[in-house]
Amino acid sequence: MGANMDFITITEQAFKQIIVLKSNYENDVYLRIGVRQGGCSGMSYSMNFEHVNNLKDTDEKLSLDNFSVVCDPKSLLYLYGLSLDFSTELIGGGFQFSNPNASQTCGCGKSFSG
Repeated sequence: MGANMDFITITEQAFKQIIVLKSNYENDVYLRIGVRQGGCSGMSYSMNFEHVNNLKDTDEKLSLDNFSVVCDPKSLLYLYGLSLDFSTELIGGGFQFSNPNASQTCGCGKSFSG
């Protein structure tokens, strides 16, 4: 079961992997997805779990059955329409970001320019 939210689509494979990773944390964590300066194309994706006490009032929050996703407003401008997938391939595996807002993506798929 994947998830299609207002600003991001999470495939079934990514959804399952996020649930596995979240099981290593306490229940009061959100999955934070964002962007930051850096990477070989100028901006890179960031994804981590963050305790509910660290969330900001300006964060966009979306609740799913087994976890919740947050994104800061600045990152949301770059991530709107993002599709998050997960691959178990030995080479190039891991989380895959497909971003319709990226004008250029690096070979590793972990950074982009907008």
